[in-house]
Amino acid sequence: MQKLKYKRVLLKLSGEALAGDDKHGINAETLGKICDQIKNLIQLGAQVGIVVGGGNFWRGKYGHEMERTTSDYMGMLATCINGLALQDALEARGVYTRLQTAIEMREIAEPYIKRKAIKHLEKGRVVIFSCGTGNPYFTTDTAAALRAAEIDADVILVGKTIDGVYSDDPKTNPNAVKYDKISYLDILNKDLKVMDSTATSLCRDNNISLIVFAIDKPENMLKAILGEKVGTIIE
Repeated sequence: MQKLKYKRVLLKLSGEALAGDDKHGINAETLGKICDQIKNLIQLGAQVGIVVGGGNFWRGKYGHEMERTTSDYMGMLATCINGLALQDALEARGVYTRLQTAIEMREIAEPYIKRKAIKHLEKGRVVIFSCGTGNPYFTTDTAAALRAAEIDADVILVGKTIDGVYSDDPKTNPNAVKYDKISYLDILNKDLKVMDSTATSLCRDNNISLIVFAIDKPENMLKAILGEKVGTIIE
């Protein structure tokens, strides 16, 4: 068995990552490829928690004429839809999972309890954390940083539509420079849009490493936990 550099990982998936080329909703093929790689991580002995966003169904900016709290709660419900889809796809592949929510929904998921989450991870189950932090005004980026700190994760893996952290948006600026390694302080000082500032500060304060990689190549997850050079590492 290959030796893992990171044993317990928190995977941060955007809702858009599940939409694939469809740009909205859930693309079954894209979902399947991601879950195939998560299964590989489990088979290697990794402990995997997942925080998933909901932007493929709802984003706060869509509700610009809506009261912010209401819009944020709608986004939390969207993350639960994605969590259920991940759970179903993983279990179809023989991977045991638990879906936990920050807002109680007893009929479909467990309420988030740190001790139960860690016990599930130790038993080889993938734990999917949905509904963000359960509070409006906080993003799923912040939820990922918070859950990673709570479960004592070795690293946060962030799957994005680009292959790392750049000095500017490479989609609009062809001269943008990619960083192989960068500090959280530089992320904050340069105002690089990797995660929101609350999440970035939380990772920095708790000394949690973060690896940003391209989600269109899900095999990068495996390379990352084995310690291979992938995307951008933030420390």
